[in-house]
Amino acid sequence: MSNYETKLEEMGYLLPIAAKPSFDYVPVVVHHDIAYVSGQLPKVEGEVKVKGEVPAVVSIEEAKEAAITCILQGLACIKQHTGSLDAIEKIIKITGYVQSSEGFDAQPRVIDAASALLGSVFGEKGRHARAAIGVNALPRSTPVEIEMIAAINKEGDFYGK
Repeated sequence: MSNYETKLEEMGYLLPIAAKPSFDYVPVVVHHDIAYVSGQLPKVEGEVKVKGEVPAVVSIEEAKEAAITCILQGLACIKQHTGSLDAIEKIIKITGYVQSSEGFDAQPRVIDAASALLGSVFGEKGRHARAAIGVNALPRSTPVEIEMIAAINKEGDFYGK
């Protein structure tokens, strides 16, 4: 188990099995030393359990938990592609989309949960640029979707294992 996975477990989180795409795309593309992670939904055991607009249907706290689930899914995709979270050199950027009720403007509060988790797990390597965007609809009526860009060390003993 990687150092970062151990840290996640110590924080009470388990890395899920990477969700399989439902449509015609791949979860991760690595170009040179940059991993581009496709938008991840907060799937638990393969399905989105919490659905609806924030905050009319889904509370801000529930949306924060959904954001954490999205980030865990993204990390699982990186692990599946590289063999280990230890391949991550730096989280460069996350883009978070929040299905928002009319007038809701606290998208950064929701996406902060994902940012805080990355900072706690990866330390300074987890500090990243970010966008938090309100939208009127997301796939499967999920409240949150997050995509991620990370620098990867392709030379390590862990890569591809």
